[in-house]
Amino acid sequence: MARRASLHLSQAPEADRLLSTNPLALLIGMVLDQQVPLEWAFQAPHELQRRLGRPLDAGNLAAMAPDELVEVFCRRPALHRFPAANAARVQALCRLVVERHGGRAERVWTTAADATALAANVRALPGFGDQKARIFVALLGKQLGVQPPGWREASAPFGEPGTTMSVADIVGPESLAAVRQAKKERKAAARAAAAPPA
Repeated sequence: MARRASLHLSQAPEADRLLSTNPLALLIGMVLDQQVPLEWAFQAPHELQRRLGRPLDAGNLAAMAPDELVEVFCRRPALHRFPAANAARVQALCRLVVERHGGRAERVWTTAADATALAANVRALPGFGDQKARIFVALLGKQLGVQPPGWREASAPFGEPGTTMSVADIVGPESLAAVRQAKKERKAAARAAAAPPA
C-alpha cells in the first residue's frame, strides 16, 4: 500500500513538496535525472509548473504543441542540459501515462499486482532504462511504501536496506552527500578496473 511521504530529493522545500504530492512531478524528475546534478533534475518539475502557470497534468502536457513545450524547457535557465531532447522525452512520458494509465501517473504503481508487473510498468516509461527502473522501484519501496511481493528482487541491488547507492536512499542532506560519495567511488573503481596494466 502506498503512503504519503515527504521526499527530499531536490533539497528545495517547495520542489520537494511537489515531488511528494504529485506523482507526475516525481516521474518527470526521474526522467530528467541524467547528465545533470540530481538536485537540478528534481527541482525542474516545480520550475516547469511555475513556467506553465498551472498544475502539472499528463493530459495537458501530452496535448501541448511540441515546439511550445521545447520553448518552455529552453527558457533560461534551461530545465536540463539537453532541454529539447528532454522536453520530447517528458511529453512522450505524459502521452504514455494518458494512453496506458488514464492520465494518472500513480497508476504506474498502484495498479501493479506484483513486483513483476510494477517493474514492467516502470520499464515501459520513456526515459527509464533497466537501471533507472530498478532505482525507481527501490524508491517506491523504500520511501513510498509500495512493496508488492518481490519488490526488493525487482529493484536489486538498489532496494537493499542500508545502502547509499541511489536517489532511493536520499532522505536529507547527509544521505545525499553519502550517495554522491558512493557514486564517485564506484566511478573511480570502474575507471581503475578498465585501465590497462602498467
